[in-house]
Amino acid sequence: MPTPAYVYDLAEVRRNHRRLDSALPDGTGLLYSLKANPHPDVLSTLRAAGARPEVCSSGELRAALEAGWTGAQVLYTGPAKRDAEIECALRAGVREFSVDSPHAVAQLDRLAGEAGVRARYLLRVNDDQPVPGQGLAMTGVPSQFGADTGWILAEPARFAGGEHAEASGLHLYMGTNLTAVDDLLGQFRRALGTAARLREALAPHGVRFRTLDLGGGFGAPFAKDGTAIELPGLCEGLEALLGEELPGWREQGPEVVFESGRYLVGTAGTLVTAVLDVKRSHDKDIVVLESGINHLGGMSGMRRLPPLAPRLLGPAGPDVLDALVAGPLCTPLDTWTRGARLPELNPGDLVAVPNVGAYGLCASLVAFLGHPLPAEVVVDGDRPGAPARTSRVELVRTTDPASADRV
Repeated sequence: MPTPAYVYDLAEVRRNHRRLDSALPDGTGLLYSLKANPHPDVLSTLRAAGARPEVCSSGELRAALEAGWTGAQVLYTGPAKRDAEIECALRAGVREFSVDSPHAVAQLDRLAGEAGVRARYLLRVNDDQPVPGQGLAMTGVPSQFGADTGWILAEPARFAGGEHAEASGLHLYMGTNLTAVDDLLGQFRRALGTAARLREALAPHGVRFRTLDLGGGFGAPFAKDGTAIELPGLCEGLEALLGEELPGWREQGPEVVFESGRYLVGTAGTLVTAVLDVKRSHDKDIVVLESGINHLGGMSGMRRLPPLAPRLLGPAGPDVLDALVAGPLCTPLDTWTRGARLPELNPGDLVAVPNVGAYGLCASLVAFLGHPLPAEVVVDGDRPGAPARTSRVELVRTTDPASADRV
């Protein structure tokens, strides 16, 4: 196997989908957030398992369509969209969008009218307060995501749709990386309560909810040892909540859907990389790897990244190093951790970072300094005799055809 390499196990993806799907009430839907990992084999596996795609760019839309989903199955999200990408999505058959402001409502209405189609949208909501337990605040703070609950309540007519774009529901993504069932249920209770207030405000303006996207935030270990989180009691708690807040929802609607990225694929990926150098500097052990923030860690500025301490593959002795672990980039910022307890290492040894199937390569600084990107190796633990499949993403510069006329 070439190194560095991300190794993805499709069997783990299937297990995670089964586990999460069984923790959600029958009759609800589950969307996969492509930003977590858009590898084609990962997408095909989740499509076969029954997940639908949530995308937030033209590139992710293209990946979803190439994996076999239809445009009609796609939810297109994101806090702001260029006309060109909405036009592209409409041509591809996408009809459901998430919007974040009156401007976005008017934009979708105008572009759908120009395309001669009728679109619908989920109004993304930035609720009044953050929910406890979240790894990254997605609501209750100043944000590009969504319209504040108070704004919608004060001016509901501005969010009620137009001739070519129908307000069909709400997008209520409250938080991310929640690891306790009580915290998950707490955010869903908050979301359903907010939905009830907004439904009452919007109903006089002709809005009828067809879909409630309650988000997700289902947590997973990242870049450390661990397994996918069990979710005992979540299904029963959600059944009670939905029965209380949306009586008859299975028969009369609205459709209730959830989203997940990291839970479905996080534990399915491992980064394997080689040691390039080991030395001492100012009484500190220094370990330099062939992978750095260009391969894993570009999301550190977005508070998604803990200190990264790789582990040695193969027999290991006692931890004798108190090491600064760095990558090969020509910047002192290319550091994974300054205090890793590691066994004795030598150039050529292989180390691994587990549980990086989500927000790994696709969330890294891949273009910085021009190093080759890692290989991506796909295995399938459900098919032990099947050969591994290896591919690699490359950045290729092309000439913009329109630039020929701009000299």
